Amino acid sequence: MKAAALDAGLSPAASETARRHARANRAVFWIAVAVSLLWIAPFYYAAITVFKSGSDYVQGGPLALPASLAPVVDNIVQAWIRTSMASGMLNSLLYGTVGAGAAVLIAASAAFGLARLDVRGRAFWFLLIFSGTIFPFQIYLIPLFQSFARLGLLDTRIGLLLVYIAICIPFPTLVLKNYMGQLPRELDEAARMDGCSEWRIFRSIVLPNCRGPLIATFLLQFNWIWNDLVFSMVLTVDESKRSIMNSLMVFQGNYAGTTPNLVVTATVLASLPTLGLFFLLRRYFMQGLALQTA
Repeated sequence: MKAAALDAGLSPAASETARRHARANRAVFWIAVAVSLLWIAPFYYAAITVFKSGSDYVQGGPLALPASLAPVVDNIVQAWIRTSMASGMLNSLLYGTVGAGAAVLIAASAAFGLARLDVRGRAFWFLLIFSGTIFPFQIYLIPLFQSFARLGLLDTRIGLLLVYIAICIPFPTLVLKNYMGQLPRELDEAARMDGCSEWRIFRSIVLPNCRGPLIATFLLQFNWIWNDLVFSMVLTVDESKRSIMNSLMVFQGNYAGTTPNLVVTATVLASLPTLGLFFLLRRYFMQGLALQTA
């Protein structure tokens, strides 16, 4: 061993260190492979299950390949009809688009005031806005339910939108405040010298330069609202006003005795809008993450 190390031009200690590094690299590689397989396994299960009939699922097992691709059409039709997916998706699209959009715009206004204007007590106002994320959201359920019952907002889309907007404001405020604080102040000063108001500076100068972070935070908040179950379940009773996650929960409970191929198909269908929105805006999303990281 010593001779081989000397022939390679390495001392025995350096050779032993190189072998240790090689073993560590192999261990890291196989750990990464194992983690990747564990990450991919649920997607593989969902991808093959949507093509299986109930009998295929029972006879072949969960991870077996489907005997035919024909059952996918019937699975989609049955899942769409039985879950009332059209109503749930429309509600979730309304809540996600309006709720996340309004929250990001309000957060951008707050971030502009905190980062670009000389507002007294800026640290206090920022902590006040961000304090809503300190406690788990579940502790707000009972006070919200009681308050909405008194105000007539219980089981209304407006009430649920107000909840989503309020919950989604703090995080975009933090992200946009940090990003707006990095923009050159000379832009504001030059605009003020040209007679621009603060609103014009915000609308025409700051917002266009924050397009990446705005879209990134919108996508994150939209995804959270789309996947929410707790607030939609507690604050609404009418199925026509509930989100897609409620539809999936009711469907799984009503058809728990059947094979899971329809439940998985409904879950995949419910995930398509968020995936489509992400791929549609992925360039701006990655740009926003890159700018925020920089």
